[in-house]
Amino acid sequence: MTQDIDLARIAALVGAPARAAMLLALGDGRALPAGELAACAGVSAPTASGHLGALREAGLLEAVQQGRHRYYRLASAQVAALLESLMLVAAQNPARAAVSRVDPLLQAGRTCYSHLAGRLGVALCDALRARDGLQVDDDIAHFSVQGIRLLDDFGMDVRHLHRHPMAKTCIDWSERRHHLSGPTGVAIYRRSLELGWVRHHLDSRAVSVTAEGGRGLYNWLGITLPGDMGPLSEH
Repeated sequence: MTQDIDLARIAALVGAPARAAMLLALGDGRALPAGELAACAGVSAPTASGHLGALREAGLLEAVQQGRHRYYRLASAQVAALLESLMLVAAQNPARAAVSRVDPLLQAGRTCYSHLAGRLGVALCDALRARDGLQVDDDIAHFSVQGIRLLDDFGMDVRHLHRHPMAKTCIDWSERRHHLSGPTGVAIYRRSLELGWVRHHLDSRAVSVTAEGGRGLYNWLGITLPGDMGPLSEH
């Protein structure tokens, strides 16, 4: 019974629209101040403070103190996975699909707790599969020798994949297909940032591909981007 009560409490906390908006704003792993989270949720500062306190008490958020300022972030990758799973279920509801207000930029490309998601994330996973680089079984990607070589060509440290050629995947809530997650997904995103292939949108989880990134993705994996995924101007 205790477990049932805890589950109901977590569900109630996540289900409140203002708290859900705050959690989703933190879904890319960033730490944000209370004022910015209040704006994301469309509530006053005192109301936001109450919501943030409840989320911290439940173990969904943690606070980081920097000088006089306090920032909030998701407590773990498991919380991010919970949010993505809920969004996947919500996206499958036909009664809601017709009135979806999801930002098209988020559907095109976004971060999901520091790995790439949306059509961009799915395109990367699909391209690796098309080149016999990996096979997805359930929620696990199994890399072939060719797949490890492709990631090595990308400039990633692949020593761990030689020992354990596997990575986690997520079912993308907007595309309903797999994208790479876990440490390998994070490494692909970080390498893309290092190369200047992707850029974050300000105050958003949205990610777009730069002109250089468009060329790089095509040369690396033969990925051709639709207009809403990039490329961005270099200037």
